[in-house]
Amino acid sequence: MNGQNRKDITPGMQVEIVLKQDQRTGKLTRGIVKDILTKSSFHPHGIKVRLESGQVGRVKNIM
Repeated sequence: MNGQNRKDITPGMQVEIVLKQDQRTGKLTRGIVKDILTKSSFHPHGIKVRLESGQVGRVKNIM
């Protein structure tokens, strides 16, 4: 699943995100969702989340 729909993502899920500094390269970072930061139900570039590690980025894949 891609990470464009907020309803597909819940805290505790394992996801792959792209960090702001990695947007050009597309490098993915894997982690566990702590908080969902995007308020809208859909975002074309992915829902923004905070991982338990504190990193913030947009969800590209849901594991």
